Amino acid sequence: MPRHVILVDPYSEAVEYAHAFRERGVEPIAVLSTPAPLRSYLHGWKPGSFSACHFHDGDFGELTRIVRGYDPVAVIPGNESAVRLVDALIEELAPGTGNTPGLSAARRDKWPMVQAVAKAGVPHLRTFAATTEEEAADWLRETGLEGQALVLKPRCSGGTDGVHRVEKGEDWRPVFRRLLGSVNMFDLSNDSVLLQEFASGTEFVVDTYSVNGVMGLVAVVRYSKSARGNRVGVYDAEDYLRADDPLGATLGAYARQVADAVGIRAGCAHTEIMLTDGGPRLIEIAARLDGGCAQRATRLATGDCQVDRAVRHHLDSAFTPGFEIVRPTRVVWLSAAHSGAMRNVEVLDAARELTAFQQLACRYPNGSRVPRTEDLFTALGWVLLCAPDQDVLDQDTQRIRELEAEVVIDPLGA
Repeated sequence: MPRHVILVDPYSEAVEYAHAFRERGVEPIAVLSTPAPLRSYLHGWKPGSFSACHFHDGDFGELTRIVRGYDPVAVIPGNESAVRLVDALIEELAPGTGNTPGLSAARRDKWPMVQAVAKAGVPHLRTFAATTEEEAADWLRETGLEGQALVLKPRCSGGTDGVHRVEKGEDWRPVFRRLLGSVNMFDLSNDSVLLQEFASGTEFVVDTYSVNGVMGLVAVVRYSKSARGNRVGVYDAEDYLRADDPLGATLGAYARQVADAVGIRAGCAHTEIMLTDGGPRLIEIAARLDGGCAQRATRLATGDCQVDRAVRHHLDSAFTPGFEIVRPTRVVWLSAAHSGAMRNVEVLDAARELTAFQQLACRYPNGSRVPRTEDLFTALGWVLLCAPDQDVLDQDTQRIRELEAEVVIDPLGA
């Protein structure tokens, strides 16, 4: 009889789980937490990669019966949308082997997430979830944040979807009104809005894999981001820190505190941290693998990744505590300064001739409508670079920016 692994919401990069487990003779089964694929992830839904696909229609008992029938080696989340369903399935099938059940909401919803971190005494940003402008205004007065720079965002989204910066002295209410009641990228209504003090500094990601409450570092990544208007989540580049970089130890220790606070004891975690003058401060933590092209990039940079560690954990009972950088690696994100019709995407193909080139992904063919890049979901695509020499990465990055500037996007209606 074949062995199986259950992958819940295995959109986009999470399909790498299917390939990696199948290489070890384990058949991947997809379970979607919704009755139909999420619209914002249709481009990353590849049902042909799985031996079977099942959809959760709200009948948890029936879904549990289906999943139990596969006698899976593991039940793994591929996306934020899967986190709470995976927690519930693991508690039914193998109680005590997953993450702390009582903290499931804190691993998915940014409001209980911050509350759990605060309760644990971990340094954090002042944050509040408001359902009305009056609640928000009262909190801002009480905390002394009235008139200060803020970040407003949905509680249960991802990929910097809906993240807005409000400058010092700027009226936050128009942004609050736009977010409240809107539908985010997970087809969830934003019934409240998260307000947070703005933190200046450098943003990092700490990717980890835990086994039985012991966390192993997979990679530490420095983000370069820029703002476009009041949208602060435009990705520019990602670079990997060396294992012996003192910042890595500081950020790794902080990520462990946050993971403990929200009850992450097993599997992947993706922690975004702002390193401020006062020390590390949590942006958010997600109990799933790093997305985008992170698994491929991390394999190039370290020779390992979260997907590979999951396979070794579940099939070999193996645990890896740390990582080493074997090659300088960078992800260069491509963006559109305005919306319109793509005309000459082929100019980006010149990136394939670069010394450090590994892979190019562009989401839009010629003639398609392209949104202005404001977050991870609206990026044009990315270029993955890897070379023995950091200087080569810098030179090739400059050339990519030149190519990006040559892309013609005709304004809509022109």
